[in-house]
This record gives sequence, C-alpha cells and structure tokens, in this order.
Amino acid sequence: MNIAILGAGAAGMICGSCLRDNTLAIALRRLGHEVTLVPLYTPMRTEEPSAAIDDVFYGGVNAWLQFASGLFRKTPRFVDWLFDRPWLLKWAGQYGTQTNPSQLADFAMAVLQGDDGPVAKELHRLADFLSGLEKRPEIVTLPNAMLIGLAGLIKRQLNCRVVCELTGEDIFLDAMDESQRNAMREAIRQHEQHVDLFLATSRYYANHMAKYLGIPAERIAVVSSGVSEKHMRPTLPGQAPQRPPTIGYLARICPEKGPDRAIDVFRRLKHRPGMEATKLRIAGYLGKAQEAWWADIWIQAQHDGLARDIEFLGEVELGTKLLFLDAIDVLCVPTRYAEAKGIYVVEALGHGVPAVLPAHGSFIELAELTGAIELFAADNLDEAAEKVAGLLGDVDRRRRMGEAGWRVAKERLTDTRMAEEFVRQVSRAG
Repeated sequence: MNIAILGAGAAGMICGSCLRDNTLAIALRRLGHEVTLVPLYTPMRTEEPSAAIDDVFYGGVNAWLQFASGLFRKTPRFVDWLFDRPWLLKWAGQYGTQTNPSQLADFAMAVLQGDDGPVAKELHRLADFLSGLEKRPEIVTLPNAMLIGLAGLIKRQLNCRVVCELTGEDIFLDAMDESQRNAMREAIRQHEQHVDLFLATSRYYANHMAKYLGIPAERIAVVSSGVSEKHMRPTLPGQAPQRPPTIGYLARICPEKGPDRAIDVFRRLKHRPGMEATKLRIAGYLGKAQEAWWADIWIQAQHDGLARDIEFLGEVELGTKLLFLDAIDVLCVPTRYAEAKGIYVVEALGHGVPAVLPAHGSFIELAELTGAIELFAADNLDEAAEKVAGLLGDVDRRRRMGEAGWRVAKERLTDTRMAEEFVRQVSRAG
C-alpha cells in the first residue's frame, strides 16, 4: 500500500507519539509498503534515524499567524517559507508547550474547522503535496483527533481512506474549561463522517474515547504500540548484577506522569527494613513549564535526606536509555492519569525489567498480556511501595517476571507486529 503518516512534532521533545509514528513508518517500509512520514507543526525528534521528510506542514509559526491575521492568509509561499525554518519552529513550539491548553482553544478550533477555517491555506498546501506525490497515498493517517478537520479536504482531493489516531486528546481537552471542551468535542463529531477508521493504542483508550467523543465503538480499532529490536535485549543476563536494589522512573517529568509520586513511593520504601540501601533513578524530558514545580520537589527530597540516593538524568537518548534500563531492577511510573500507550513500559519489558504500575489505562492490558507487572490501586502509594519492596526482596520472582515480560515483548510487542496489525486494520477501513 501507499501510506502517508502525518506526525505532529513536539517542539524538540522526544514524545511517545513521534517515536511510535517513526517506528511504524520504518517497519511498514520493511514490510514492503510505500510510506511518506510528514511532520506537522514542528520537525519530529526521534531516537532512531528519522523516516520523515524535511518539509514541515502546518508550521507552528505560519499556522498561528494565519489564525491571528487575515494578512498572512494571503502571503505567497516564499514568505511562509521564512517562518518554517526549523530553529524558529523549535523555539515557537517550546513556547507553545508552556501555554495552558485553554489559551490555545481558539487556535485549536481554527484547525478543527479545516477548509472553512482561517488556517485553510496550510490545509490546501498539505493536500496539494500529498496528491502530487509520485505514488499518491491510498491511506492517510492523522496523528490525533484535534487534526480531524483535515480529513474532509484530503479525502476529497486524494480519493483516499483517512485514518485518525487517538493518542491522548482527553488530557489536552480536560485542561480547558467546560464550554471550550464541549465545543471542541462537538467540532470533532462534525468531522467524524470523513474518517474511515479511528485507531487507538489500547482497548482501554478505544473504549474511553468512544464515550468521551461520542464515536461509535465499532469505528475504533486497536493497534498496540511496538518497539524495534534496538530496544530489546538479545539475551537476559545469567545472574543478578551486584548493585544496590534500584527503582527506575522513565517518562516525562510532569504531574500527569507522576515523578513526584515515584519519589513518594521511594520515601515509603526507605523506611522499610532491608530497603535502606535502595536507589532511585529518574529519567525523562523536563520542559520549562515544569521546572519550578520540579525544583520544589527536588528541594523537598533534599530536605528529607532522599536526594543523595536519587539520580536524575533528565532526557535520555536511545543509548543512554538502554543503559538506564540495564541499571534498574523494577520500573515504577505511578501516573495520575490513565495511560493510553505506555511505550516506556514495553521498553522496560524488552530489557527484562518488571514493573509496578497503577491499575488503570493500558497498564492493566499489559499486565494481563505479560505477567510481568504488579498493579496497585491508583492512589494507594503505600500499596505501591509494598509491591516494589516485594519484588526487590525476591530476586527469583523478579527474574521470572522479567523473563516472562521479555519473551512476550520480543514475540508480541515489536514494531513488526505493530505494522502488520496496522495494515490489517486499515485494509478493512472504508
């Protein structure tokens, strides 16, 4: 098949959706499909070599200027080109990530309006590009429902099937006030008719978004996230490494993901007999909007005498991430919200690392599938500490769980399996 994947860049941040789109594009090509990966808003940052084209569509600066002023809706392309320079898009994107979603509601609505909205010039440029490809796409995927306004024109102009991914829109929408959120959901429903299939990354998120957006459940298929063989250990070590028991947190540094809760679990753990030597390693992207929040948490950890046993690595590239996973015994990411994807869990399982996670979202499915995850009641950090302590104190059980997760990851949570399931689902769309 000829497939165009539209991927929303995250302003220089390594994000799960970008990683998934890039990994999917590479795996689909390996299976013999023609794939064009098109960045939207900002260039996509990935861990493995990028599969994306160089051009950026719906460039964050151009799209905002066209939304804000009628003048920029008529400028020629050579003027727009100046505002699509990668350094400028990265800077603008970082500003956008610091902005409360409620302040972006009008802009998001402008994009949702598609061909009838103030950013229509960008939509036409994208549709013209896709229809001008040497091999015109039979399938075009949208990165999330906030871009569903693109579907109608693309479908008409290319005479193709349009697939819309569902990747965490509820977090963005729930940060708006009720009237904004309701208006957005209504706008999404108005464009639903132009989408042939919605794709969620877990059964949980498919069911949740069917209710949240009012989309018929039968129109949402599930394609679980997979990772490449570079993320998988080829073999597991023969014996446990000689180091203090070590917990790992690997996710974005923000309240939703719960790094502060990981420290709270660690605090409880350190008071347990036999756990005094335990260490905590934290890795993940820290945005400017969260720096003050994280600084306060770190000051409290220092005040409590915990900081000397916590290592904060910040954002990690692929090589450093793999070393990080090799140096932990249990993954604990106590998210406040129900995770739609949980790619970092799959990466840990691919290294034979079991996990202790809250019993919500995609974590429940991963626990059922792998047998390598201990679940705790989402708000019960005492239970989380107890489960972590149980794994750290029982090397044999930890190893059995880690091996079980590793085997399932290598067999069923790979990029190839993800690509094969993607093809199977989109082939029946329309």
